[in-house]
Amino acid sequence: MRLRDWKSSAVLLAAALLLSWSPSARAFDMNAGVSKESGPFDLFKFGFNAYKKGQKEEAVEAYRYAAEKGHTGSRWALANMYAAGDGVVENDFEAFKIYAEIANQGVEPGSADTGFFVNALLSLARYYRQGIPETPVKADLAQARQIYFQVASTFGVPEAQFQLARMILAGEGGSVNVQQAKKWLNMARKSGHAGAMSIFGNVLFEEGQTVRGLAFLTAALERCSAKDCPWMQDLQERAFSLASEDDRRVAVALAPQVYEQGD
Repeated sequence: MRLRDWKSSAVLLAAALLLSWSPSARAFDMNAGVSKESGPFDLFKFGFNAYKKGQKEEAVEAYRYAAEKGHTGSRWALANMYAAGDGVVENDFEAFKIYAEIANQGVEPGSADTGFFVNALLSLARYYRQGIPETPVKADLAQARQIYFQVASTFGVPEAQFQLARMILAGEGGSVNVQQAKKWLNMARKSGHAGAMSIFGNVLFEEGQTVRGLAFLTAALERCSAKDCPWMQDLQERAFSLASEDDRRVAVALAPQVYEQGD
């Protein structure tokens, strides 16, 4: 299954959560119509509403009951809270175990749980890439690369394509293959992934495609996030410092076309 219209994994998850919202949810007590015996979906809705109100202890309680009843979204929400130390003591190993449960249960093609499943895989890949200190989870670059490949190829998620390409370029978890990396970067940047556009431009520049590379590097800065802009700007400025004035001028003129059309 390939989610062709997927622009960002976070978008699908946000939509799934918002669709679960219900203004009728009330306090988690016997008079509210929601208790630990309630159905998993009702518990999930209550947990989401409680979280939005800042009632995180109640949210955790509701999510746990729903998770015990097999609700994937509640498991995912719990894992995120453990990973961030949000309403609970931060515990990456606990988050890892829950993400692994979601990944191991799989997902039916077209299921509403697809977003949670894919994001659990992305979280597992990050953990395998870095490891979790003082736990059994050690860095396993080959496993991280394989998970990114699964998400990139099966679900077409730009972030997975981007991270896979970076690992391939760096030879992390396998051999270096510039052409394969370019393929994944090209897919991700066509979906609007600014980081992929920047790295793709840098690869082109280093291959001698000076103007086109500079154009992509410049266009990427138009859509970069605050946390990614600094390293992307460093790449662009380095390339510009090595290019001629004529090449810089042509690249700047070409950048809007690259940005708009993705050519």
